[in-house]
Amino acid sequence: MGMPSGLHPSPRYPWGRNQPTCSGAKSVGILLLMVCLWGTASPDPEGLRLVDGPGRCAGRVEVLHNGTWGTVCDDNWSVHEGQVVCRQLGCGTVLSVSKGARHGEGMGQIWLDDVNCTGTEAALSECQSRPWGQHNCHHVEDASVECSDSRTSELGTLQLLNGPNRCAGRVEVLHDHMWGTVCDDGWDLMDATVVCRQLGCGTALMATKGAHYGRGQDPIWLDEVNCTGTEATIFDCKARAWGVNNCYHGEDAGVVCSASGVSISAELRLANGTTRCNGRVEVFHNATWAALCDDGWGLAEAQVVCRQLGCGTALLAPGGSHFGQGSGQMWPGSVNCTGAETALFACKMRPWSNSTHHPRTSAGVVCAEGDQVRLVNYGSRCAGRVEIFHNKQWGTVCDDNWDLLDANVVCRQLGCGRALSAPGWAQFGQGTGVIWLDETNCTGFEYALSTCWARQWGINNCYHGEDAGVVCSDALIPEPARLRLVNGFHRCAGRVEVFQDEEWGAVCDHGWDKKDAEVVCRQLGCGTALSASGEIHLGAGSLHTWLDNVSCEGTEQSLMKCRASPLGKSSCSHGKYANVVCSGSAVSSLAPVRLVDGPGRCAGRVEVFHNDQWGTVCDDSWEFPDAEVVCRQLDCGVVISAPRRAYFGQGQGPIWLDDVNCTGTEAALSECKLKGWAVHSCDHDEDASVVCSGSGISDLGELRLANGSDKCSGRLEVFHDQRWGTVCADGWDLAEAHVVCRQLGCGAARSATDSPQFGKGPDLLWVDAVQCTGTERALFECKVKLWGAQNCKSRGYASVVCSVAVDADLGSPEALRLVNGPNRCSGRVEVFHSWQWGTICDDGWDLNDAKVVCRQLGCGTAVSAQGLSSFGQGSGPIWLEGVRCLGTEATLAECPFKPWGLHTCSHMEDASVVCSGSGISTTTTLRLVGGLNKCIGRVEMFYNNEWGTVCDDSWDMSDAMVVCRQLGCGTALSAPGSARFGWGSGRIWLDEVNCTGEENDISQCKAKTWGVHNCHHGEDAGVVCSGNSSSAELRLVNGPSRCTGRVEVLHDGLWGTVCDDGWDLNDGKVVCRQLGCGVVLSAPGRARFGQGTGHIWLDDVNCVGTENTLSHCRASPWGRNNCNHREDASVVCSGTDIPEPGPVRLVGGPDRCAGRVEVLHEEQWGSVCHDDWDIKDAQVVCKQLGCGDAVLAPIGAKFGRGFDTIWLDDVNCTGLEADLSECQARPWGDHNCYHGEDASAICSESGITISTSVRLVDGPNRCTGRVEVLHNDVWGTVCDDGWDLREAKEQKGLSLNVKPSHGERTPATTWKMPAWCAQR
Repeated sequence: MGMPSGLHPSPRYPWGRNQPTCSGAKSVGILLLMVCLWGTASPDPEGLRLVDGPGRCAGRVEVLHNGTWGTVCDDNWSVHEGQVVCRQLGCGTVLSVSKGARHGEGMGQIWLDDVNCTGTEAALSECQSRPWGQHNCHHVEDASVECSDSRTSELGTLQLLNGPNRCAGRVEVLHDHMWGTVCDDGWDLMDATVVCRQLGCGTALMATKGAHYGRGQDPIWLDEVNCTGTEATIFDCKARAWGVNNCYHGEDAGVVCSASGVSISAELRLANGTTRCNGRVEVFHNATWAALCDDGWGLAEAQVVCRQLGCGTALLAPGGSHFGQGSGQMWPGSVNCTGAETALFACKMRPWSNSTHHPRTSAGVVCAEGDQVRLVNYGSRCAGRVEIFHNKQWGTVCDDNWDLLDANVVCRQLGCGRALSAPGWAQFGQGTGVIWLDETNCTGFEYALSTCWARQWGINNCYHGEDAGVVCSDALIPEPARLRLVNGFHRCAGRVEVFQDEEWGAVCDHGWDKKDAEVVCRQLGCGTALSASGEIHLGAGSLHTWLDNVSCEGTEQSLMKCRASPLGKSSCSHGKYANVVCSGSAVSSLAPVRLVDGPGRCAGRVEVFHNDQWGTVCDDSWEFPDAEVVCRQLDCGVVISAPRRAYFGQGQGPIWLDDVNCTGTEAALSECKLKGWAVHSCDHDEDASVVCSGSGISDLGELRLANGSDKCSGRLEVFHDQRWGTVCADGWDLAEAHVVCRQLGCGAARSATDSPQFGKGPDLLWVDAVQCTGTERALFECKVKLWGAQNCKSRGYASVVCSVAVDADLGSPEALRLVNGPNRCSGRVEVFHSWQWGTICDDGWDLNDAKVVCRQLGCGTAVSAQGLSSFGQGSGPIWLEGVRCLGTEATLAECPFKPWGLHTCSHMEDASVVCSGSGISTTTTLRLVGGLNKCIGRVEMFYNNEWGTVCDDSWDMSDAMVVCRQLGCGTALSAPGSARFGWGSGRIWLDEVNCTGEENDISQCKAKTWGVHNCHHGEDAGVVCSGNSSSAELRLVNGPSRCTGRVEVLHDGLWGTVCDDGWDLNDGKVVCRQLGCGVVLSAPGRARFGQGTGHIWLDDVNCVGTENTLSHCRASPWGRNNCNHREDASVVCSGTDIPEPGPVRLVGGPDRCAGRVEVLHEEQWGSVCHDDWDIKDAQVVCKQLGCGDAVLAPIGAKFGRGFDTIWLDDVNCTGLEADLSECQARPWGDHNCYHGEDASAICSESGITISTSVRLVDGPNRCTGRVEVLHNDVWGTVCDDGWDLREAKEQKGLSLNVKPSHGERTPATTWKMPAWCAQR
């Protein structure tokens, strides 16, 4: 650790050299008197006291007036008032001040309000305040103080409150002289471990959430605390900034430590399972493991077990000794959890009584084991943006390939039913941080999203505008109402009532105002508050009062998050209760809305009525909160999906609205933020749509095939309104049947009929017509006419036979397949028998047998008949052996063979076939894709009628030479791997290619067999050929010279710009190299040299910096971008007229690596103002100058004042920039500074040495004395020239002149000045 930020040596006077005025005779040092008390006077404490605290120096503030004690209101109460109270009582200095009756509510008078002290007064009565007895407060606002002489000071800056003792309770931390709570977001045992260690309370047993130890009243200081468990204090853990949170006190975190004496069993295991995350639940009891009884055992209890063991979410909670009874004892009791507990011992335990019948069956658990998932940003745990927890961090999922199968896995993992929709394009808002998954491809039957196929964690080509979402069926289950308005003329007007402890109660009108009403209207989705009033309820005696003294900021998401008196503690004796009228009650003022061309009034294209005409809504920025308002306005339930792109057909007439931006709490669409009526840039192919739960379309998720031979054949029926009904066969064909079979997991459709072969079925005809394309994942994605319209013309019932239902004979094409080959016409031979696929033994297998297989499959002639599992070993039964075909048979069924299943083979002898229709004998074709011309890109080969990539294993320049020669692209410049030009898709044809470099065709090189590899597309090989790139294709314009300016490239005969997405110094290096302009100095974006016109040719340019031309770099295809000209990229090369050593320098110091920072702009050097100047800014300067790392970032013109322009102010660097001009700052020349505020930098390559040790000696204690610093193992003093309180307080930027004291050597121990030595 370095010395205090204000202590560093003077650049003018190096170590041991001082000004002549500091002679040996004057080497007396400096005496610092650190005075900790405010004064020596002892004012009379009479008339002031602190009560209900741990002693006379901590508690609720009370003052004596007119012979009566009364409290002080906490309005404007701060540390200044606390200082005066502690001084007046002779209790030392102020430790903390609290609002909200921290030490209990007082009684009687509230004497003072709006007290305003400077902190120097001798008594509280000397401070400004309202007149005695005048206030607008209640005792819930009584002020408190804790002073340093109280027992509270022994607690330090952390304590546990409301528990049985100091080692268990609600976590509170002291910051800025105020105690506050910690939010339970992310709170776990690692965080609790640090708290217990810091308090000396042993180990952590439990990390409680949900205000387990009661709600706090003071600020919520910390949120999203993330400890590793090894930190010394909770303040060393990662967390949001002090006071920044999205919580309320119902989320206060708590801790139970081992020293609390709370008796709980912390040990838990799952026994007799297949992994550590499934098995019989056992707890450690009486020195042995005991199984838990399954009495009352369910998913809530299983969820807690899975959470405690770090096994994700609970999938099953089997009872009945599913994992065996176990040989040990049973735990003598039952467990009852809510599902939210962090550990099993936090659940309610009910011991068995002697009269209880003790069942002997044990409880079990099956956990998901995969990474946790959650759905956020929609107010329901079963709908929202998908986020997955991986590597200790939450991240989003990209919507590439995202569909209902993926969504189904999420819903199953969360226990939220089935998936209703899988919206993409961040319809639940854009996430932040990492994007964990891309190109997710689930079968729909996985138990966890992390077990589905996807790209590697964190590898994607997405941005957060593509975040995936899910709506599960359980999102349609309404949450129990906790708030309502009653006795009004509309649901959005009336008396406010809240639901608590199974009872509705009112809110007393004390302090009730418009801010409180705003929260109520927002929570109910009733728009904004029109009025807030108090009205007398005639039957007040029978009305329970839940809330009183409500005080909302107006921004809370629910009324229960507002500040108020404790629940149920008010009688509201005056009988006046809070009333609200919201804008949603003024129906006549809201623009009507409707949904048209859908399956009913609750699904369809959105249209609004304005100026006596219906018009549509453009889908720009159309998201779930917008759709939520539409569904609420129409009383159609909740949102299932918010389709774009005229999903229900294009409308006609005006497009009334565009860029609608709702919060989701508005009462009508017209209350949302809008561009303005008829202001848009859309066409009707962008009409927005909505599907609400009231449409009943989600019921199409529950299908069955009835009266068939199995579940995969029969009459199609739909479950709606608690009854099964049929589907009309009008227009019914294979496209619709394919969707049904896919949804039921029954393979492909074999037939789609309207025949009565499956019987008549129920009289209810639920679905009138269905129209699918055949690509949908579920029937509710098709266009349908729903629920008993009774317009069925055919009078037939839709029926389906799926391929899985067909136990076809061997002569059917459906009973024969080739698998594990490059296409359907080559691979391992498998036959379908007894509802199961199986293989054929290769005994006697020859070309005649292969001919029949190829003929039966329509795959041309046989090329080869292979054995010994050439296309891999199968699994399951081996159905046939001894097949003896002549080669002329039409089907394999006509050939002789042994009885089904009779064989003496293993799967090592599975037979295979290659047919001519497979294309295996065809010549290969080659191309390069993903680059900027045909001679650069990812290598792809056309083989077996399909394009595929080449794996980069062993890929080198010899291989690249062959590719470039084959394509006529000159010589190879590089052979990049690791999917440098993007991930391919489909097949990976070649692996371990090994060319000599002399071949004319890559197919002539040695390689693994076609399609055989151990790679993924993140290993796709690429090539950069010399081609014909030249510097004539590139230019820099609008700058002071040809080597500085906006980047423009020539394509298709037209000049265009480059977008700055991902634009950095590596890209700039290539530009400067291609133009012969020296080295890159900076690569600014944001149209630094003006906005271009015309095409934006390139986006997402990603150079490694070694390429010879920009066209050799990876980028999006020509002309494809999501940019505008405000994002045009630029470059500044050294070949410009900017003089060396560059556009930044350090002057006034001992060498070029220390001094005042100056930058060159408009051919003039100028300084930088020190506002916000810190070590990160200095780091960029030092790096830019090649001077190593930044050591200090002095302020206050420590290297002398500049004389010219002050060019920069409010510089804010991350420390990673390559150039100071890349940092955020005010515009050039815009500042509010003078040269006494010039910023400086000291770099590690400078000749200045920094001391790291300081001490105070020869004083009465370690916080008073002569200043000495350690340098070269010698302690020396500090000359007093210019020494004042700024230096004594370690003011930032102090320079020291050091003189050795008597040549005395002392051990090189480092003493660090504690922060509490000189509180200021």
